[in-house]
Amino acid sequence: MMLKVEHIGIAVREMEKSKDLFSKLFNKTAYKEEAVESEGVITSFFQMGETKIELLEASNDNSPIAKFIQKKGEGIHHIAYEVEDIELEMERLKNEGFTLINDKPKKGADNKMVCFLHPKDTNGVLIELCQEIRTIDAE
Repeated sequence: MMLKVEHIGIAVREMEKSKDLFSKLFNKTAYKEEAVESEGVITSFFQMGETKIELLEASNDNSPIAKFIQKKGEGIHHIAYEVEDIELEMERLKNEGFTLINDKPKKGADNKMVCFLHPKDTNGVLIELCQEIRTIDAE
């Protein structure tokens, strides 16, 4: 079950320049910056009410963000939805005929497990499912 829009991802060429621009636009600073090696990106997050804006800069020429910017330019890259149980939601969507880009959830930015749906099945919009990584305290 999709609970809410968790964040909107925006592909940018230059993180520092873009952080300055969005800081002025939102009248606040980013609360977090993080590298996600597996995706070849550097991310920066702004909290906007219950939704976040994630800026994404390629950290190498082979990253999905570098390819996206080369093909389409800067702009909205994906919309992420928070889910209660990512594996259950992946199975449900697969059974509904959606193409999953990855077979299993993987670690993403901001303490999330993530999975992407192929945009060919979602009217050209890259959809990300995300679930907070839960830690169990050992007693």
